[in-house]
Amino acid sequence: MKLIDTHSHIYLKDFDPDRPYMMENAEKVGVAKILMPAIDSVTHSEMLEAEAFSGGLSLSMMGLHPCSVKENYLAELDLARDHLEKRKFVAIGETGLDFYWDLTFKEQQYYAFQQQIEWALEFEIPVVIHSRNSTDECIDMISQNQKGSLKGVFHCFSGSDEQARQVIDLGFYLGIGGVITFKNSGLDKVMKNIDLRYVVLETDAPYLAPVPYRGKRNEPSYIKYVAEKLADVKGKPPAEIASITTANAQKLFGL
Repeated sequence: MKLIDTHSHIYLKDFDPDRPYMMENAEKVGVAKILMPAIDSVTHSEMLEAEAFSGGLSLSMMGLHPCSVKENYLAELDLARDHLEKRKFVAIGETGLDFYWDLTFKEQQYYAFQQQIEWALEFEIPVVIHSRNSTDECIDMISQNQKGSLKGVFHCFSGSDEQARQVIDLGFYLGIGGVITFKNSGLDKVMKNIDLRYVVLETDAPYLAPVPYRGKRNEPSYIKYVAEKLADVKGKPPAEIASITTANAQKLFGL
């Protein structure tokens, strides 16, 4: 079974004690690629080092996380842009909007998101969207910019049937992770009616570990539990889930 973890922060300090072992575990369960979203300049170097260390297993994105949009957001955008001009990245991200914790820099989040959407179009790579408490707003932003060539994924999708349809109608994918294994998330019911052609798998490690590891540190090898739950929801073998979602990730990210 070949799997691709399309969203995993394996460069964070959470993995410093056992990063080689964690990556070995991922390969043992069939993880062929791990895509790493950027956060901000504090961790860019760690992300690029983790990519170099992985021997091709992990690939980096570049961008500015909405929760990192603060007073210095313009400088952060400039630093991300500098990286994009120096080498190739697999995607722009993660970017988007986060209206859960702090609305102090709400307008600046919109500006940063728009800039990064434009980068995705310019560099002809996908945009990876964080949409916590802002799914409708992020859908609106993509709708305004979708002229036919914009592509990407709504990371950690946990919205409604209608929101899922809107995302798919815009030509975007749904990033499905550990939330689908949570008893009362409702995501299993939404995914029951979603065509697998529009789905990619992710962990968001070290966050949002699936059952049976909920509440503990997440890691890429746990993506197998996401695939197994989605297989149960769709009434298909896990190998078929893996095959379809891996092909989707390869197509979207040019792997």
